[in-house]
Amino acid sequence: MSPHVLILGGTAEARELAAALAPRPGVRVTTSLAGRVTRPGALPGEVRVGGFGGAAGLAGWLRERQVDALVDATHPFAETISANAARAAAETGIPAVVLRRPGWRPGPGDRWHPVASLAAAADLLPRFGPRVLLTTGRLGLSAFAHLTDRHFVVRSVEPPEPPLPPHTEVLLARGPFTVADETALLRENLIDVLVTKDSGGAATAAKLTAARESGLPVVVVRRPPLPDGVTAVPDVAGVLERLGFGPA
Repeated sequence: MSPHVLILGGTAEARELAAALAPRPGVRVTTSLAGRVTRPGALPGEVRVGGFGGAAGLAGWLRERQVDALVDATHPFAETISANAARAAAETGIPAVVLRRPGWRPGPGDRWHPVASLAAAADLLPRFGPRVLLTTGRLGLSAFAHLTDRHFVVRSVEPPEPPLPPHTEVLLARGPFTVADETALLRENLIDVLVTKDSGGAATAAKLTAARESGLPVVVVRRPPLPDGVTAVPDVAGVLERLGFGPA
């Protein structure tokens, strides 16, 4: 039978992996999307949208669809999905790999303030100036809603979910962004501090360079830990090797 690979997607790496696997003779690829983005781009292979109903639901789907390998290529902060994937793989005995782009690392001149959560980031903001560029995505902004003395510029791909801070300006945009663009954004909006998650990757890293060159502090929300016993590979080549498919 043809091997069936389920990719839990939503990232550029998931798309790259689907593109590497789909043309291979005899390989069936299904990419699952959570459905949080209203207009996802076309993907190679089959695509399903929506949740599975937790770890038990995912395990049932893996058995029913005769999946031979599971790749968790979700966002580094999709903690619940990753935990469900690990449990479902353990329950079914299906080989599983976590694909995670490497996180960002501070360099000379960076003024980073690492924190463990969005709530911790909100607690830190009174230490800085009142104008905040918030690039943590459209979810979880309720953590900042009580900060009535801050002005937030919130950038996200999709409209953010309420509740939002009372003084909020929303910018809808999708990366990649250039350093020049990010520098202009910081300057034009008189930003005092940048708040971001450690998503990693090059598409949105220019803001970090712009902040460093502008001398601005950056509050960086650290990634949640992977489930116990789970390790990650940093790129598509590592996934292909781990699954025994060989180079793309």
